[in-house]
Amino acid sequence: MLRFAVKLTAQPGAMNEADVEALRTAGFSDRDILDIVEVVGYYAYANRVADGLGIETESWIPD
Repeated sequence: MLRFAVKLTAQPGAMNEADVEALRTAGFSDRDILDIVEVVGYYAYANRVADGLGIETESWIPD
């Protein structure tokens, strides 16, 4: 799952059916896979919005 999430984050255009099938083989259901993709996508979206607006992290969050 983590390998899938990293690839989706760093190389979204390189994702293919084999990536999804590897999750199925590991025991993830199609709903699980959808949830993984949605969470990864949401964090990518939220981070780009924050970066695009120049939002600084809170002072209590380490760099």
